[in-house]
Amino acid sequence: MDIQSCVNIQTEWDIVAARQLGRNVAKELGFGVVDQARITTAISELARNIFIYAHKGRVCIEKMNDKGHAGLRIIAVDSGPGINDIRLAMEDGYSTSGGLGAGLPGVKRLMDEFQIVSSQGKGTEITAVKWIR
Repeated sequence: MDIQSCVNIQTEWDIVAARQLGRNVAKELGFGVVDQARITTAISELARNIFIYAHKGRVCIEKMNDKGHAGLRIIAVDSGPGINDIRLAMEDGYSTSGGLGAGLPGVKRLMDEFQIVSSQGKGTEITAVKWIR
């Protein structure tokens, strides 16, 4: 059974809370230190995107179990402006905020599964999964 916990993202402190939640769940599930850092970094990127672009949303962390294989799912949801060009947003180095542009492509590399759905004016939902190896 999947168990979900969420953090509403509205301030920079909420980004910290989401990171901590993710680290705690990853540790509880038995992820190693390196994977805990990957998960925490992915959550930080997703939560920061919500804070910068949509101004509010939520990051949810789910414990997963598929035929005895444990994992963690991150779901980042907002009702912000949406992403104009997902393909462009997924290119390394692309940034609309003047950052390094490692955000979404970086999250995809850090995790085992990655999915993004976005609609202009309706928001974005990103799902990323990490499995214990």
